[in-house]
Amino acid sequence: MTETAGNAPFTEVSPGAAAPARKSTASRVATASLVGTVIEYYDFAVYGTAAALVLGPAFFPSGNATLSTLAAFLTVAAAFVARPVGVVLFGGIGDRLGRKRALFLSLLLMGVSTVGVGLLPTYETAGIAAPVLLVVLRLLQGVSMGGEWGGAVLLAAEHAPPGRRGLYASVPQAGPPLGFLLSSAVILPTLALVGKDGFADWAWRIPFLLSTGLIVVGLWVRSRISESPVFEERTRAATAHEAPRFPLGALVKAYPGRLLLGMGAALGGAAVYYLATVYSLSYGPAELGIPQSTMLAAASVAAVADVALTVPVAMLADRVGRRPVMLAGAAGSALWALPMFGALQTRDGVLIAGAFTVGLALMVLMFAPLAAFLPELFPARMRYTGASATFILGLTLGGGFTPLVATWLTSHWQSPLVLGLYSGLLCLVSLGCLLALPETRDKDFSA
Repeated sequence: MTETAGNAPFTEVSPGAAAPARKSTASRVATASLVGTVIEYYDFAVYGTAAALVLGPAFFPSGNATLSTLAAFLTVAAAFVARPVGVVLFGGIGDRLGRKRALFLSLLLMGVSTVGVGLLPTYETAGIAAPVLLVVLRLLQGVSMGGEWGGAVLLAAEHAPPGRRGLYASVPQAGPPLGFLLSSAVILPTLALVGKDGFADWAWRIPFLLSTGLIVVGLWVRSRISESPVFEERTRAATAHEAPRFPLGALVKAYPGRLLLGMGAALGGAAVYYLATVYSLSYGPAELGIPQSTMLAAASVAAVADVALTVPVAMLADRVGRRPVMLAGAAGSALWALPMFGALQTRDGVLIAGAFTVGLALMVLMFAPLAAFLPELFPARMRYTGASATFILGLTLGGGFTPLVATWLTSHWQSPLVLGLYSGLLCLVSLGCLLALPETRDKDFSA
């Protein structure tokens, strides 16, 4: 049938229309996409954790702890603001020159930026140059992330066997929680060995510098994978199927509804995830007296559940459709938001871990199918840009500014329940956007 929701139409046919890669090849590509995404999100998670714990006083000393933390979280938001630049840059490379090339370059840029942060002098040593350089490197991290997600899920999805697109696309979707877990596995022992003062003084650099080895491994893995068969087939086709010179501009013109609704679909899950894994690491210790190790451990337990559920949820979405699963996740997340963040009032690590685990499990219902759903909304010649733009812009609005908004909210209302109200509202926005979008499970991915 022809689907017209969200502007330009597409034709839904059997998912086997495009010549799929062999299952073994598809599995290797999905694994390689996951490895690179884990490394990218490890780098991003290390920065987010460091911003919550030490970067404020180290680079933005003000004599006021709240102002220093706000300044550090502004650099977190800065990377999200830079992500659309990455969408334009790497989306153009991915749609015109190949998915594999864009992914290799995005990972290289992330590695250089992250190691650079670990080598920076602090404000005490270099004065104003220190925060300026920190912001520059953070912006480069954001540019890198703008090209990472769309390319990773797209390369896996375009190699997927018929009827398994949701499953294969979801594999790199486990990268964010795995990256967070890897960062916690480095930061928690480092904190235990050197103490809070030692970590703030010098040991915060260790997780950044360890990224060097990870990046080398990731680049080697990505250099050995095959290009997307959908892209290669399109390259052999007539010029009418070539990507436009400026894919994002063409998408805005042809699919404005889908772009806006796709962004909205990502808002709620992004808010839940970043409140749990970034903002709470600062808020819990500073405002509620919860030990930093307790908050890191609670967020890590929840991230384990996130990883464990990603593939089963994606398999369910391959069987019953993307929208039913994501709608259940959005509704459940909206209902659970108040209990989830209200658990912080108990200051009990076990209860907080349990509440966060349920919250991230519901978030997975939204985000695991999203990895296939967003690429399926757009034609192959603009798919890298379309998937990246919807997800990255949704994360920028729903996640990138969340620590800043949350800091402002909790400074006016001294209760973690306000975090639940905020994230619950964004989950309702996602619910409405998903209701307005079509089912895409049977989309012809070669078109």
